[in-house]
Amino acid sequence: QVQLVESGGGSVQAGGSLRLSCAASVASGDVYNIYYIGWFRQAPGKEREGVAIIWPGGSDTYYADSVKGRFSLSRDNAKNTVYLQMNTLKPEDTAMYYCAATRGSTWFGGPLAAPNYAYWGQGTQVTVSS
Repeated sequence: QVQLVESGGGSVQAGGSLRLSCAASVASGDVYNIYYIGWFRQAPGKEREGVAIIWPGGSDTYYADSVKGRFSLSRDNAKNTVYLQMNTLKPEDTAMYYCAATRGSTWFGGPLAAPNYAYWGQGTQVTVSS
């Protein structure tokens, strides 16, 4: 069982930045060297959208086209935390942001497809005003 807690959301104007945090814990093992950690977002009335994923051990990252060049992932092993740095924010980035974890590497619909992820946090709201 993996427990995930997001933080760092808030309200910013377009062009601004936010850094989201995903703190993970697991009963045994090193979650960040075992699990893929993904970030997703869901706006009202829309489907959940995959934003970014970091591989176990941080060996690779992958971003949705909608955020490529603006968002970046990093991790702090000592704090068991993955960060999503969001720059040049746009009003269309407004959503509830979730982090999620999975051990699997057989992707159905790609690595940013939500059904691939077994564990989810409660989310943190990001609001970008124009």
